Amino acid sequence: MKSFNLFASLVVCLMSCCSALRADVSLPAIFGDHMVLQRLQTNPVWGTAAPGEKITVKIHGQYHTTVAADDGGWRVMLNPLPTGGPYELSIEGKNTLTFEDILSGEVWICSGQSNMVRSLSSIYNADVEMVTANYPEIRLISVPNVASQAPLDDFEGKWEACSPETVANFSAIGYMFGRRIHNAVGVPIGLIDNAWGGSAADAWVPRDVLEAEGDYAANLESWDKNTTAYTDEVHATALAEFKAWQTAGKPAPTQRAPRDLRLSQNRPANLFNGVLNPTIGYGIRGVIWYQGESNAKRAYQYRDLFPLMISTWRDLWDQGDFPFYWVQLADYRAELPEPAASDWAELREAQTMTLSLPHTGEAVIIDAGEGRDIHPRDKTTVANRLARLALSNEYGFDLAAQSPRYASMTSEGATITLTFDHVSDGGLYSFDVTEPIGFAIAGEDKKFVWADAKIIGKNQVQVSSPDVLNPVAVRYAWADNPIANLQDATGLPVTPCRTDDWPGVTEGIVK
Repeated sequence: MKSFNLFASLVVCLMSCCSALRADVSLPAIFGDHMVLQRLQTNPVWGTAAPGEKITVKIHGQYHTTVAADDGGWRVMLNPLPTGGPYELSIEGKNTLTFEDILSGEVWICSGQSNMVRSLSSIYNADVEMVTANYPEIRLISVPNVASQAPLDDFEGKWEACSPETVANFSAIGYMFGRRIHNAVGVPIGLIDNAWGGSAADAWVPRDVLEAEGDYAANLESWDKNTTAYTDEVHATALAEFKAWQTAGKPAPTQRAPRDLRLSQNRPANLFNGVLNPTIGYGIRGVIWYQGESNAKRAYQYRDLFPLMISTWRDLWDQGDFPFYWVQLADYRAELPEPAASDWAELREAQTMTLSLPHTGEAVIIDAGEGRDIHPRDKTTVANRLARLALSNEYGFDLAAQSPRYASMTSEGATITLTFDHVSDGGLYSFDVTEPIGFAIAGEDKKFVWADAKIIGKNQVQVSSPDVLNPVAVRYAWADNPIANLQDATGLPVTPCRTDDWPGVTEGIVK
């Protein structure tokens, strides 16, 4: 019997070795039929094969060869292709793979949380948007939600040409942004949707990067403690309790289906490893991003976390400081009768502070939210403002792109004068009524009251209140859901701001 087992083991070992020697050339799902390769730059193509296997890659007269490394990995760089296509890509080793209908154009990552996830079929005018979505040169691919503490190299997905059928469940913002670029620039567009609803920014950053920074130790420790305690047995018990509640007719109180804490979209590094890593290195023009709601309770921390995330992505992509454009949080929750502290206002401030990074931009949508819904259905306004940034900065169109931002203040008696930059030629404008609304003013006591305001000139506003004789600070649209109406003549709303640096409600909160 021992001899038989030894013989069987040798057979299995030999079969495994032969299988490894015959390993087929393969590529991750980010490469496939109908894909778009980023124009005007070299683009990597990578995959796996048997160690030492010679790989030949051909496209449009190009001929590249390499040899698979000891771990089976290989990589070549394609020279820039003429814009357009279609092209055919072949990869030859012991087997041959052929990808067809490839275009050369502009590729954008569409990432973030649920407001980027929100599908075209679920927004205002969805029926019109879908029935008119016949754009065969816009190509779409979605990365499924898979969480992991170890980096994944692939995902299940495929590129598809944009049509009323394929676009219905795709990111509404992503599609409408891409359509505007396509119509304006006249080139193929590739859109990679890898957003995950409810995700925290920490989940999109590698763990070793968070550890190296040191500022995230408390959050990492908390997650480690909680996920270690959340065993398979704990999860099975939670599932059983939920099923029993369902069987009992779903009596009060309402319950949610249990989620495995270990696979949470908020766990640090989970989404970087499971969702982003399989796409890192693929040639892109840039990223559009809509996230922040899940980090609002830690808004001060976001001042460092968000730029850290962007810089990390750029470093790992090895494509330089590619454009990174985000959506500032919309107005949400109840409208309050008096000025008050706000974690959402502090998160918006952290987003605006991130404009210190090069080649970044912010789409302000303080006028496009819904107090009752964290997922406002007006995604057209959002896409338009993101498109303005890209069309102006990347494609040379003479368009107003940046919302006016607070630049400086002067004080004289009971009046504070604010100066704004990035104001379009038509100057500041108060929407709906003649007076600017949304300003609050305070003295040394830090007690804010609503202020009277008036526009003076193209880019200045005077602010005062009879209740504050010696003002030292002004805030504008500083609330979860501010009632505010200042914009420029283009319709771009003034960025929420404050002149003070007094401690906020989220200062010191790190987990």
